[in-house]
Amino acid sequence: MQEGHFTGLRVDHIDGLYDPAEYLNRLREHAPELYVGVEKILEPHEEMPLNWPIQGTTGYDFMSKVNCLLCQQSSEAEFNSIYYEFISKSTPCEALIDENKRLIIGKHLAGDIDNLAHLLKQISDRHRYASDFTMYGLKRALVEILALFPIYRTYISREGSRKADQECMKEVIHRAKELIPNFINELFFIEKFLLLDFDDHLSREDKELWLHFLMRMQQFTGPLMAKGVEDTVFYVYNRLISLNEVGSSPRQFGISIEDFHNFNQSRSAQWPHALNATATHDTKRGEDVRARINVLSEIPQDWGNHIKNWSAINSPLKETTNGLAVPAPNDEYLLYQTLLGAFPFDKQDYLLFVDRIKEYMIKAIREAKVNSNWMRPETSYEEGLTKFIERILEDTEDNLFLQVFRPFQQRIQHYGIFNSLSQTLLKIVSPGIPDLYQGTELWDLSLVDPDNRRPVDFELRQSHLKEIKSKIKGKGKSKSNLPAYVSELLKTPEDGRIKLFLIYRALQARQAYPELFQRGGYEKLTVLGSLKGHVVAFARDLGDTKAIAIVPRFLTSLVKEGEFPLGEQVWHETRIVQPPGSSSVWQDAITGQEIHSEDTLWLKEILTHFPVALLIGKVEPAFDLAQPSSVPAAVPAITDASS
Repeated sequence: MQEGHFTGLRVDHIDGLYDPAEYLNRLREHAPELYVGVEKILEPHEEMPLNWPIQGTTGYDFMSKVNCLLCQQSSEAEFNSIYYEFISKSTPCEALIDENKRLIIGKHLAGDIDNLAHLLKQISDRHRYASDFTMYGLKRALVEILALFPIYRTYISREGSRKADQECMKEVIHRAKELIPNFINELFFIEKFLLLDFDDHLSREDKELWLHFLMRMQQFTGPLMAKGVEDTVFYVYNRLISLNEVGSSPRQFGISIEDFHNFNQSRSAQWPHALNATATHDTKRGEDVRARINVLSEIPQDWGNHIKNWSAINSPLKETTNGLAVPAPNDEYLLYQTLLGAFPFDKQDYLLFVDRIKEYMIKAIREAKVNSNWMRPETSYEEGLTKFIERILEDTEDNLFLQVFRPFQQRIQHYGIFNSLSQTLLKIVSPGIPDLYQGTELWDLSLVDPDNRRPVDFELRQSHLKEIKSKIKGKGKSKSNLPAYVSELLKTPEDGRIKLFLIYRALQARQAYPELFQRGGYEKLTVLGSLKGHVVAFARDLGDTKAIAIVPRFLTSLVKEGEFPLGEQVWHETRIVQPPGSSSVWQDAITGQEIHSEDTLWLKEILTHFPVALLIGKVEPAFDLAQPSSVPAAVPAITDASS
């Protein structure tokens, strides 16, 4: 860092530290100008500690919001019904989380919990009214508190506690008292000290011991959530697996446009330089896999009909192990979603794809800890599962499953492309710094590690980028014809150039207007018309400079398969109310198209060449948006891995 080779740090697993705030303060003392992002998992309504000397998170919170924005909230009840009927169970997600957190406590954190209980007993022996508490009683109360913890951790320390930490502790203790009333005295005892409610006569040594216990306890709630939820429930509760993602909650079935705007406004005010991620080395599936699977939320009835049909077709291909048909319904449900999300564009990748699916499903069922596990793998079940996968994916003319699966898969793939483009633009222009994980410049159809750590063909990406720059600039005396090139890209979306083109053009705009995107405000825009629920629009503004992002969502009901969401035949009277004081002339940073407007922006005029738009108000633009930029980036690229 001192030699200038590194300009930023990504602090992994910040919640595992004894005192995260103290660590970050020490780090900041040594490197006051350094960019610091922390890997922090936030629950839907949880906020980061504002006193941490950092630029923000590494982007899981953004990833969750943009992913949920592309999930159709109104389909939740129907999805519940389809899922529970298919697996013949109706265990809610909350119950699975509680069950599996207790499983992890008993099997994987038992020694740590014992150590905490011994420390707690040592403390209780110093208090007359608690000296008769048994080790069993204290441990029972402690286990209940840990199992009920609703977030990764609190940050109570010698410096005190936040209001949010206090409220969390109170809620946990309240629920614990209801569930284990026989241990209410132990809980009352623990509660006083979790809330820093020390007795007046308590010695300094006793206070220090209590604080040590509390800070040690806070270190274990994070790993418990990670192991119990991320690494277990995410493979057990398979209702819609695009929601089973690091930083997300499978219980949250989508968010509203208003919720997304509220998140971005808060981020603009408090963490304007946090990372915006859509993929990392730890995500459960690639960003474009999630984008595809989210399409299912728009067509629950079609999804339900197809999986019943596929299961019936494939039933004769199942083997029976220990009286159980393999795969079990829940694993089969996971498999079909995974196939839809990760199916390759290129037929040449098919054989490798089959092997990748087999490896992924073995990892998934071991993580689920139901039909197999890492400690003692159920080899007969795993062999039956891999044989089933080989049979249903055998590339032969008489494979009935593939015959009926491929048309639906291609339909999902088509609409998934639009979700991916919307997700990409939102990442680049929302408040924060866009983070591109290695390889995601083209379609990212990877699964959980080690699948998402395969070698990346950077030469291919360089070749595509060279072509894009050449086409935009024009060759020889010929001028650039962006609309014609965009049309060409739309004809072959499977090669991924369309995504790279969008990334390149949007990053050009960021380079041309660095202050706008680093420090600019955020304003949600009013969308009018019958299709307003299908459009997300907002403005970034700084002084006289404005940029407007426009992305569509939920397109299965608007365009037929094979068609694009462009023009008047799709958008009709849908329009955006222009921000006050805006320019009357806009230029789309993606296509170079000029838009003339007084007070209303019509989607039928804006979305004529490309499915998303980034409009720049033409107030003495810093560069010609129709030409490649040579303006250097004002902020170094902060990537999750090497690029």
